[in-house]
Amino acid sequence: MAGRNPKNAPARAGVDAARLPSHVAIIMDGNGRWAKRRRLPRIAGHAAARESVRDVVSAAAGLGLDELTLYTFSMENWTRPGKEVSALMHLLDQTLKDQIEEMDENDITLQAIGRIELLPKYVRSRLDRCVARLSGNTGLRLNLALSYGGRAEIMDAVRSIARDVKCGNLDPSDIDDDTFRRNLYCADLPDPDLLIRTSGEMRISNFLLWQIAYTELYMTDVLWPDFRRRHLLEAIEDYQTRQRRFGGVGA
Repeated sequence: MAGRNPKNAPARAGVDAARLPSHVAIIMDGNGRWAKRRRLPRIAGHAAARESVRDVVSAAAGLGLDELTLYTFSMENWTRPGKEVSALMHLLDQTLKDQIEEMDENDITLQAIGRIELLPKYVRSRLDRCVARLSGNTGLRLNLALSYGGRAEIMDAVRSIARDVKCGNLDPSDIDDDTFRRNLYCADLPDPDLLIRTSGEMRISNFLLWQIAYTELYMTDVLWPDFRRRHLLEAIEDYQTRQRRFGGVGA
């Protein structure tokens, strides 16, 4: 991925541009509550969240982050009422359509992780076109977790490894962390440095379970449709106060 651009200094005095996290992941939560507080249907909260996505993605690209992973649609979300699921799929399609030009201008690349084959055909088609359109860029990589579950990812990796063992292509004694990572949805996706969850909930919600072993967690009461660049910078500022020891002894 492209290195950080020192010209893109964060617009908060407390943020050190030289110590930005390389990979930020976000659990985007609170759309339904945002709508309920305004006596609006749930889908209004999902629609309002598109501006949050646009602003945060643009901010991450401007800061020079390498990776931004957004928990966009979980495996569990398939259990929601069909009308809501259908509306979410149409919003995803429309958001990709509306924001592709700005992503291209911001030098962003795009990929999706999850059981993408479960998405409606028209969404997969739009997604494929956007990935192809942005493939020549070298800046921020935006990872959309779609039809994604951390346990599903681990189970799919185990099945893939088991097939290799069964076919004689892999000896069980050779299975290590690198072997497992190569069988995840994206083998070159680095572990997040910072995981942000909005809306005040204190759960991981089956997100990146393998990858967040030593990720710094940041929870905010801000509902996702209200989350903007300044909130991202607040999370990064808090991250920069942490001492990361990865199980060892700090300096």
